[in-house]
Amino acid sequence: MWAPDIYEGSPTPVTAFLSIAPKISISANISRVSIYGSYGATLQQIFFFCSIASMILGALAAMAQTKVKRPLAHSSIGHVGYIRTGFSCGTIEGIQSLLIGIFIYALMTIDAFAIVSALRQTRVKYIADLGALAKTNPISAITFSITMFSYAGIPPLAGFCSKFYLFFAALGCGAYFLAPVGVVTSVIGRWAAGRLPRVSQFGGPKAVLCAPDT
Repeated sequence: MWAPDIYEGSPTPVTAFLSIAPKISISANISRVSIYGSYGATLQQIFFFCSIASMILGALAAMAQTKVKRPLAHSSIGHVGYIRTGFSCGTIEGIQSLLIGIFIYALMTIDAFAIVSALRQTRVKYIADLGALAKTNPISAITFSITMFSYAGIPPLAGFCSKFYLFFAALGCGAYFLAPVGVVTSVIGRWAAGRLPRVSQFGGPKAVLCAPDT
C-alpha cells in the first residue's frame, strides 16, 4: 500500500493535508451523485463492499506497525471505510452522518499530526520512543492520548459519536451487515490506536516490540 509510505516519507504538514483534503473534496462530489445521480443505486453497492474492505484492512494493518505515523495512515484507511458507510445508505441521514464523520475526522487528524510534528522535532520516530513522553511532556502525552482514544472510538469522545451516527444510519437504511462489521473493526482498531497512548503513558523506552513495518 502506498499510503503508509507517503505518510512516513512526507513532511508532517503535507501528510495532514493529504489525509484530509482529498476525503473532503471526493466526499462532497460523490454525495451529490449517490443521492441525486442516475447511478446512485450502483454506487451504493460499490461503496458497501469498499467500506467493508477498507475497515478490515485499516484495522488489521495498523496492528503491526512500529513507527508513529504509520498507524495514523492505516487508521486513515479505516476511516475511509467508515465514511463510505454513509455513501452506502443513499439517504439524507447517511449523508448527514457522513458530513459529521468527516468534520470530526478532520479535527482529530489536525490535532494528531500537530502533536506528531512537535514530537518529530525531538526525534521521536518509533512508537517505542514515546515511552518517556508522559515524564518529559505530560501535556502532549495527555492530548495525544485523548486524540488517539477518539480515533479508536472510545465513548464519550467525538470519534465514538462519529461512528455511532454512521452505524445508526447504516441500520436505518437496512445495511444490517455493514454496522456489525464496523463495530468489530472498530474494536480491533481500539487496540492499534490505543497502543500509542498506552506506551506514552506507561511504557518505558523500547517497551513495545512489534512486527516489522509493511
